[in-house]
Amino acid sequence: MRIRTTAATVSVVGALALSVVAAPSAQADGRYGDIAITKVTVNGGANVVVGTSAVKKFSVTITAKDNSGIEAADIDLEGPGFGYLSSSDTRCSGSTCTAKFTVDPKVDLPYSNDIAGTWYVGAWVDANDGDYIWTEKAKSFKFQRASRLSVDASPEPVKKGRTLTVTGKLERANWDTFKYHGYTKQPVKLQFKKKGAASYTTVKTVTSSSTGTLKATVKASSDGHWRYSFAGTSTTPAVSAAGDFVDVK
Repeated sequence: MRIRTTAATVSVVGALALSVVAAPSAQADGRYGDIAITKVTVNGGANVVVGTSAVKKFSVTITAKDNSGIEAADIDLEGPGFGYLSSSDTRCSGSTCTAKFTVDPKVDLPYSNDIAGTWYVGAWVDANDGDYIWTEKAKSFKFQRASRLSVDASPEPVKKGRTLTVTGKLERANWDTFKYHGYTKQPVKLQFKKKGAASYTTVKTVTSSSTGTLKATVKASSDGHWRYSFAGTSTTPAVSAAGDFVDVK
């Protein structure tokens, strides 16, 4: 399995650039006979999130029905920016076919930030009696750049009524450099959970800077945890920082 992407610089991408191939030629959806796809699940129903170094493994399962039973399936994944994933391990048992995918960021994702976003499952399923069904968009899912978020509230401890400064940084995986870079100009919620409370409440919303940094000031009123929380975008998953406890004297 490999993601096929356009190569920005042949000398950098090397052999991968030479092996780039176009995604399968577009075909109209169609079927023959009474076969039907009844369910498609990607990564157990969760978004596919890839960081800068860890290998990501996930599965796509397709359930289909036909009066003769299901024989085989061909499952691939297509996304923006010429993103394309194929599986070399697809097996069918009963009415369910499962394809396994593996993504190694440093092997499969050089110069590929533009492929993050909405992806689709393409599926060709064959029945035992020769019936078949083909669809380019059996299911949509998000293929995303991993995110992380930090928080630091100071001073600690702080006197009641004094100003508390809460800083942090919103970052996401960059598949060009294989490092985390600041995610700029994004709305991030500053939240507070009073000591003994069960959940956080939003105090205000701040916008990340040109380097992804965050800064807000509030009046200290009671003991509790402060955190930043990001709702996510189509290319980047939601993330919340671990709460920073502040003792108010």
